[in-house]
Formats: sequence, C-alpha cells, structure tokens
Amino acid sequence: MSNNIQGWRKLFLFSLGLFAGTAFCMKWMEKDFLFQGQLFTIIGLEISYSGDRLVEILSGITPAVKQTLGYHLYFDFAFMAGVYPGIASLCMIARGKSRKGWLRQLLLILAIAQGIAWACDIIENIYLLNWIRNPASAGPFTTYHMVVLLKWILALTAALLAIPIAIRKSKY
Repeated sequence: MSNNIQGWRKLFLFSLGLFAGTAFCMKWMEKDFLFQGQLFTIIGLEISYSGDRLVEILSGITPAVKQTLGYHLYFDFAFMAGVYPGIASLCMIARGKSRKGWLRQLLLILAIAQGIAWACDIIENIYLLNWIRNPASAGPFTTYHMVVLLKWILALTAALLAIPIAIRKSKY
C-alpha cells in the first residue's frame, strides 16, 4: 500500500473516531426530543416533516428541549468534521486502489464534493438554529429541503461507491 493511501487511512481513522464520539453524544441527547409527549427526530426535521409540522414542533417545544436541540446541532458541527473528511478519505483510498481512469476521476470528484456536502450541512444547521430561536421565521422550506437533499445525495453516493472498493484487498 502506498504512503498516499496510508495518509488517507490515518485521516479516515481520525475522522471515524470523531464521528463515533460525537454520534454517541448526539444519540444520547435525542431521548429528550419531546413534543407533546412524543419523540421527534432530527431526520424528521431534515427530511420527512412538512414545513408546517416543522414550525409546529419548533413553536411547541419547551425551552429545555430547545436548548437540548441547540446543543445537538452544535455537536453536529463537530460530527460534520468527522463525517465529510472521512467520506472523502474513503474516496481517496478507493481511488488509490482503482485502475480504471473513469472510476478514479469519479472518486476524486466525489471526494471533492464532500466539501459541498459539508457546506450544505452547515447551511442546514444554520437554518434550524435560526428557526429554534424564531419559529415564525421558518422558511423557505424548498431551499432548505434542496440543501438537505443535496447533502444526502453527495454523501451517500460517495460512501456507497467508495466503501466496497476501499475494503477490497486487491486493486480494482
């Protein structure tokens, strides 16, 4: 294995540790996400809840839940610092194991695109933090959902392509 892949592997392992630690902390907080006696989820706020439902939740949660949700979103900034460099490093590890020119180019593009995914996640958190402070200002939901969708598409596409190649023992 080349030194180049070794460097990417070190970044991946660091990112994995940061990811795991922050994910644990955020998961711990999620038990407190209560609205009218029922749990709501971050994934719901990102993807599945309508704009009206999102405003209803953010307007109706207690100050303590707002504070915990805010902490969760701040932890998410550290989580992002693990996820996106980790996915990018996986892409580069896979690229180092690839022989096909078009696949190497695609993996490089997907690695670089993790910067865009990271920026989308930051924008998403800024929207949510602003809406927690002032739920009445919530919107525009089309822009918000497009940012979230782009983040998920870039991250999942890269991870799902890179992981099988990166874990192969031989060159592909």
